[in-house]
Amino acid sequence: MEIIGRERERQILRRLEDSKKPEFVAVYGRRRVGKTFLISQHFGNKFAFSVTGVSGGKMKDQLRAFHAAIMKHYRADIPVPADWFQAFAILEERIERDVTSHKKVMFIDEMPWLDTPRSGFISALEHFWNAFASRRNDILLVVCGSAASWIINKLIDNYGGLHNRVTETIVVEPYLLSDCEKFYRDRGIAMNRQQIAEAYMILGGIPYYMDAMEKMFGLHQNIDLLLFEKNAKLGNEFERLYHSLFRNAGNHIRIAEALSKNDSGMTRRELSERSGISDGGGLTKILDEMEACGLLGRSFDYKKKRNGDYYKLIDFFTIFHFKFLKSRKGNDPHFWTNFLSYPAHRAWCGYAFERLCMAHVGQIKQRLGISGVISETYTFRSSKQKGGAQIDLIIDRRDGVINLCECKYTGQPYEFTDKDAADLERKKSVFLSETGTKKAIHLTMITASGLVQNANRNEVQAEITLDDLYKPIV
Repeated sequence: MEIIGRERERQILRRLEDSKKPEFVAVYGRRRVGKTFLISQHFGNKFAFSVTGVSGGKMKDQLRAFHAAIMKHYRADIPVPADWFQAFAILEERIERDVTSHKKVMFIDEMPWLDTPRSGFISALEHFWNAFASRRNDILLVVCGSAASWIINKLIDNYGGLHNRVTETIVVEPYLLSDCEKFYRDRGIAMNRQQIAEAYMILGGIPYYMDAMEKMFGLHQNIDLLLFEKNAKLGNEFERLYHSLFRNAGNHIRIAEALSKNDSGMTRRELSERSGISDGGGLTKILDEMEACGLLGRSFDYKKKRNGDYYKLIDFFTIFHFKFLKSRKGNDPHFWTNFLSYPAHRAWCGYAFERLCMAHVGQIKQRLGISGVISETYTFRSSKQKGGAQIDLIIDRRDGVINLCECKYTGQPYEFTDKDAADLERKKSVFLSETGTKKAIHLTMITASGLVQNANRNEVQAEITLDDLYKPIV
């Protein structure tokens, strides 16, 4: 099966294969994003050694899996090791027997699962790398895991024996629209660009979820089958997702639920009050872990660039879960198909399209012709109780221009009315008044189907369409 996209990641892996020194690469990313598939397909499953951790397994289960992998790769009849130091010592002895001169690729998948409490796994891994693998120029150790926080804390930011030992890091991100379009085409799933965008607004750019679609059905039938039908394939995915990412996922879920109730994002203090989690180091750890796993993101208020953090859910599947799945799962197997006729569907599309645009800021900047201009993205919340304004996407450029972006999702070209023009002008006026910026303000419309060409169209300095979000960054 062909790898779609991932050119940058594969370029890094090729460079590490050709390296004349030992390499230790840590690969992480959200569950179901395609980490294992990328590594397995890139190397053609030709590993000198490979093992996968056992989900929820105890130390003895992990050691048995490691033992079975050694026997498989080296055809060795050996007893199950008693601990991790013995396990890695056996692996070292088998590697030394391999006299081939090519790079020996060793793949440890779902490494966080191997590190069970009080198992000594990290200490044994440190000894394996420092005393053995780092002294051999023919070793490429690839470790992988969905628990991004574990990879970061135990390997990348390790201040013990593995400090600065990881030589390369690869973060596998969800697909953007351009690769989603290629993916669906490769799987024979026929959808137009608006349908692909709607699928993205539900599932995100997660290959496993996308691959679960049946090509004989349309988008809305597929969503019902995957999410709302009894025993739906992804019906329990939310619980699996969070409990695979975090060992104690309860507080992470509480944070996600609190954020799901405020589309504009929340400050740290607001999150603490809403979730009931005290504002201290524990909350910091939870937020950092969720950000590392790609579930939430931080935006910064233009007026408080240093201390104006707003946390928002950015994982599309999590957002959809709290909007629709949590309360309706199992009630109506055809919920999504029936929901299309309700005004609430249009309201959801508008909100989700804003999130889609925020996930494709690179494409927006490219369309504006400012890819080479230093710029930052912000949000804006007016301090006024009445007559204020909220702008979710602001692009602040070093060339003296600020783009205030307004996102509109419709099936037909959007008619920019007098009311729309007055509302945008009001937002611009409030923004100028409260920020005091001297930069030029460019009102920017991002639409799914373009704008109707009328007199009010001239009030907008820049227009971006859904098609622009499909263009790869060049």
